[in-house]
Amino acid sequence: MLLLVFTLPAAYAHGVDANTQQFLQNNQGTAIGPFLYIGAKHMLTGYDHLLFLLGVIFFLFRSRDILIYISLFTLGHSLTLFFGVLGNVSVNAYLIDAIIGLSVVYKGFDNLGGFQRLFNFQPNTKAAVLIFGLFHGLGLATKLQEFNMPAQDLWKNLLAFNIGVEIGQFLALFFILILLNVWRRYRSYYQFSVLTNSLLMTAGLVLFGFQMAGYLLTV
Repeated sequence: MLLLVFTLPAAYAHGVDANTQQFLQNNQGTAIGPFLYIGAKHMLTGYDHLLFLLGVIFFLFRSRDILIYISLFTLGHSLTLFFGVLGNVSVNAYLIDAIIGLSVVYKGFDNLGGFQRLFNFQPNTKAAVLIFGLFHGLGLATKLQEFNMPAQDLWKNLLAFNIGVEIGQFLALFFILILLNVWRRYRSYYQFSVLTNSLLMTAGLVLFGFQMAGYLLTV
């Protein structure tokens, strides 16, 4: 796995598809519709964000709890998306995406009760989701900063992008929750919960290694 990670081309470790790149580089003025679409598309294809959300809701069974945790995540990534781009906060894209990979590892480890078993300590799960939401938003901000978008009407385009992200997040969660609710009717949901969250941790570690490989190959 390590050999595979370090031999993958660095260009694929962090990027945006060619059509989106062309639009962001050439766009002038307000473009609400396109930015809504780009935001929704980014969330629906952002496997790192979706894996984290899957870990967050895996053991949440009440709608109220799901709403609270998703709202905290949304608040976190919305804040850093806006302040990151508008404040021109510069962060290495590979490093921030590596941290996002670790957020997936954290959630799988937390779902397995790893902190209690190994450290006899349980972090505040709500605070952790909010904090990792800040990192996820900063990851979104770094992607947009790469295109040096014009300052005119930037906040409007950012707002549209963020709303698009929330639309994509809602759609993704809708289908994830349908699948989870169907699976929860069977005993296998709990029987395979250790395996599922172990795979979640593994995916997070692969994402972390992938991004660190991109960082090492470009620095």
